[in-house]
Order: sequence, then C-alpha cells, then structure tokens
Amino acid sequence: MVKKGNILETKRCFLKPVENSDIGHIFRGLSHPEIIKYYGVNYHTLEETNEQMNWYSNLEKSGSSQWWIIRLNDSSTFCGAIGYNDLNLEHKKAEIGFWLFPEFWGKGVMKECALKITDYLFREIGVHRIEAFVEERNKNSIRLLSKLGFKYEGTMDDCEVKNGEFISVSIYAYKKNYRGQYLNSYLQSQ
Repeated sequence: MVKKGNILETKRCFLKPVENSDIGHIFRGLSHPEIIKYYGVNYHTLEETNEQMNWYSNLEKSGSSQWWIIRLNDSSTFCGAIGYNDLNLEHKKAEIGFWLFPEFWGKGVMKECALKITDYLFREIGVHRIEAFVEERNKNSIRLLSKLGFKYEGTMDDCEVKNGEFISVSIYAYKKNYRGQYLNSYLQSQ
C-alpha cells in the first residue's frame, strides 16, 4: 500500500505531500499560461482550484496516488509539483506527472525530482513500470523523459479535446530493466 505523508529530498529540493494549505501555489501553477499550455487541467479562480485539491486528496485516500509540492532547499521557494497517479499494484505500474514554473525550466530541477519519484516508485512502492502521457507538442517534457531513459511507445492521435481542438497524446514508459542514461546511474548510487 502507498506510504502516506513521506517528505522526500534531493540535492537541491524537498518534496512535501500536497496539503489543502498549498491551494495558493497550486492555483498559481495551474493558471499560469506556460504551464497549462500542455497540462490537462487549468483554473481561473482560487475557488475553482478546490476541485484539484479534492482530486489530490481523493486519490491519496484511495491509495492510487501521491503528489508532492517541490521547494528549493536553500530558500523554500515553491517551484512546481510532481506525483504519480493510477497506481496498479496488481500490474505493478503507475503514471508519473509533473509541472514546473518556467523560471526553473532547463536547470535540472525537474530531472532531479523525477529521479527521486521514480526511485521511490521502484524501491518503496514496488512498481515495475512507470508511464507518462504527454501532449505530442510538449517538447520540454518529452526531452526530460528521454533523458531519464523513458522509451517512446506510441501516440494516440486526436484522443482528447482541449480548448475545443483534438490533441494527440504520446505514451512513454520506463521499466526496471531499461538502461536509462540518468535513471540507472541514480538508482545504483542510492
């Protein structure tokens, strides 16, 4: 079963489970034009963001998910969020998701946090496979997943509607037996 309430740390960040008191940070992120450009949800008011907070809470209660806020160790600056959904213990798999404020893009923050979450999923939860579903045009997330060793498995063409238009979603996956450039060296060093 999912271990609840874990605070995780990386070299530069700490990851704290999302709480209701984080609603202001979540709203700021999920209303930011650069973040929601390729993200599945967005909110226009703090009140609307309660829907997302309920989603986090309900998934955690169900044991199928855990999400963390990302803060820098040296300043406690809020950077974004990362987590997993759809944990399936029978099939030993989960889906990873993340978002980060643009001022932290390209600085290795999300790579560091994603390594920590994948390690957590493999070691603590016992999954064999981690999946990521990414809008086909989200080149930054695709680049990150490729660096981590996630393998492209295909694209579901026109599978969702966003802002009144069909979008295509690509599937990436990492399995324990893959040889990812960053992930395997990270896992071996722990």
